Amino acid sequence: MDSPTAKHLFIMGVTPDGRAFRPSDWAERLAGVMSSFRPGGARPGDHLSYSPWCVPSTVNNIKCVIVDRKLREHEVMAWDFVMNFARDNDLQVGEACVLPEHLPK
Repeated sequence: MDSPTAKHLFIMGVTPDGRAFRPSDWAERLAGVMSSFRPGGARPGDHLSYSPWCVPSTVNNIKCVIVDRKLREHEVMAWDFVMNFARDNDLQVGEACVLPEHLPK
């Protein structure tokens, strides 16, 4: 899964048996942990907003985290953390090109 055109990965909160991953706020928690990884680096107060490189969202009523590939370029250990979270919890990961107007603000 390394398409050169895909700018984002979607970590979907669906277990292998098709149920919603728990806890229900997992996407917000994961994105919160990643809040300091952002363009220009961490600054005071960054913990109060999500990084533009790791944003919680909902797609087709499924919680997900949209991960921008720029995170890997900026901090490979943060990228590995997010990808290992998905792998360790058997979450579905898919590639996508997200249109700017569909990105969460």
